Order: sequence, then structure tokens, then C-alpha cells
Amino acid sequence: MKWLQVQGDEGPRLGVLREDRVLFLREARDGVLTTLDLLEAQEERDLDPGDWLAAAESAGAFSEVGWTELSDGTGGRLACPVTPPEVWGAGVTYRRSADFREEGTGFYDRVYDADRPELFFKASSWRCSAPGEPIGRRHDSTFTASEPELALVLGRRGTILGFTLANDVSAWDIERDNPLYLPQSKIYRGCFSFGPVIVTPDEVADPHHLTMICRILRGGEEVFFGETSTERLKRRFAELVQWLLRSNDIATGTVLSTGTGIIQPLDVGLEEGDVVEISCPEIGTLVNPVATV
Repeated sequence: MKWLQVQGDEGPRLGVLREDRVLFLREARDGVLTTLDLLEAQEERDLDPGDWLAAAESAGAFSEVGWTELSDGTGGRLACPVTPPEVWGAGVTYRRSADFREEGTGFYDRVYDADRPELFFKASSWRCSAPGEPIGRRHDSTFTASEPELALVLGRRGTILGFTLANDVSAWDIERDNPLYLPQSKIYRGCFSFGPVIVTPDEVADPHHLTMICRILRGGEEVFFGETSTERLKRRFAELVQWLLRSNDIATGTVLSTGTGIIQPLDVGLEEGDVVEISCPEIGTLVNPVATV
């Protein structure tokens, strides 16, 4: 299944993508109104999402809209596919990411080769941008870049409940100046976007063999194209989750972004008005314009 959320007048409402149509809830059904409600019921009440969906459809609980009209904003708008209690990030999980951040052997090479991965707090829900909403370019940064990533949606025990696309937007010039500036590079308004949907694990044959593509458009012209595969990740997802849970409790719906293997060159930093497209055939395309914050 491909879960999403439609933004309503009183907040986000759970939806499901069916080919080119979207079904979204008109009102709560069995205590479920949002994606987070569904994930919590799945974990805490052993609710079967497929059974719940079938019963809700039979009861006429859904309204319907075309995917094209929803994704382009002419028939409503997408919210983040889940409202995450927290967003975490993993860094230096691809070789190219380590090479770009520092020349020669240093902090990043040591992290890439170490047993312990780099994990950091990335965002609260209100710092996240939904599909179609602006991502942030720091006004005090000379080189802010997109970081296209596969992200995991987790249960509180670390179960992977779904996969989505993410943009771990980062002010690389600030981070490269001093690794202690990492929080300022990573955490600010519009620093993270994800979506457009959450794909359940049963629909992803091999999450370690997914193609990721990033395009940056400026004035309608492509100024950057990058491609990678999750097979190039050094660390498996289960390993990253296991480290995240060490001495650290998480809530259902927590998002863990797993690192980038697509590197923007220094001469193509994000600019006001750029549009970033991140795509994966199994998940879809995440599109965000860029705004200075």
C-alpha cells in the first residue's frame, strides 16, 4: 500500500494511493484519522491495515480525488505522509558523501570506516516541508544543498513500517567550516522534506536495490542531475535502526533518513526559486521549490 495524507481544514487526513486515484478519509474510522493513528493502531492494537482499509471502504468512509490534481495542487494539497514525532538522520553512509565533505583522511573518513555510524537529530515535524512546499536555503549560507535520501518510517521497537523519499537539506559550507556546526547546518526552518507517500515493505522487493534520481531545475532548465542506488550504502538499514535504538527511545512514526549518495557540486548550490525533484520508481517523485529562510 501507498499511504499519504491530504491536508484538510482541521489538519491532515489519511489517504491511500490507488494507481491514479487517491482515497482519503472524511472522518475518523475506528479511531484512525491520520497516518500516525493507523501506525499506532497497527503496533498497539495489532490492527491489520489491509483489513481496516477494506472495512473503511465498504463503509463509505473515503472521498476520492485524482492523483494528478492532488499532487499539482489543483484538487487539494498533499501534507507530509505522516506527522513524525521526530526526524533523525544518518550521515556518511555512502563513499561519495565522505569524499566530498573532507579532503584526505579526517572526521568523515573515520566515521565511514568506524563500527559506529553517524546519527543525528534532524527535525521536528514543524520544520518539515510537505511535497510541493518550499524547502529552506539558509540566508547565512553560501552553499546549501539538497541531499536525496531513502527514509524509513519506524515503529517504536524499530520495526520498519514503510519507506519514503527525503531531502535532508544541508548548509554544507557551515558544516565544512567546522564539524561542531553540524546542528546549524542541518536544523532550521524547511530543512527536511519527505514524501509523497509511504510505501509499505510488502511492496518493496529489495530496499537495498533502489534507484534514486535527483534533478534541480532553475528557470525550467536542468542545472543538475544525479543518480545512485541504495545498493551502494555501506550500512544496512537494520544496522542503522539498531544503533538509533541504543539507549534511545523512539515513538511510532519516527522517520530515519539514511544518507545520500548524490552530491551537488560546489558550483550548483541551491538558489531561491530552484525546484528539486527526487524520484524512485517504487515510491514516486518528491518535488519542492527552494526559498531563502
